[in-house]
Amino acid sequence: MLKKTVVFAALALSGLAYAADADFTLVNRTGYAINEVYISPTQKDSWGKDRLGRNQLLNGQARTFRFGDTKNCVQDIKVIFTDDDSEVEWEGFNLCELHKITLRYNRKTGDVSADTE
Repeated sequence: MLKKTVVFAALALSGLAYAADADFTLVNRTGYAINEVYISPTQKDSWGKDRLGRNQLLNGQARTFRFGDTKNCVQDIKVIFTDDDSEVEWEGFNLCELHKITLRYNRKTGDVSADTE
C-alpha cells in the first residue's frame, strides 16, 4: 500500500511541475506603474480577467505569473497603466519556452518592445 501511495504522489507532483513549466516572470521596464495585466492566447479576441489583482507593478519591479495553458503556448500580453489608464499590447510570446519577459515602452513614440529569456 505504501508503494502505491509513493508512486501516486510522485505522479501527482510531476504533473504539478509540468503545469508550472510555463510560469514566467514579468519585469516592468516601461517607465510607468502598471495597474492591470492580461494574458490571452494570440488567436483569441478576449482578454479574460486581470492577472495582477489588487497590486500594482511599479516600474523596475518583477512578478511571477502562473501559466498552465500549455495547449496555447503563444500568448499576447496587455497592460493598463496606473497614471492614465492607457492600454498597450505585446504579441506572440511562447510562454512554454520563456522564463522571463521584460516589457519596454516609449510613450512618446508608441514603440513597444520586450526582452525575453
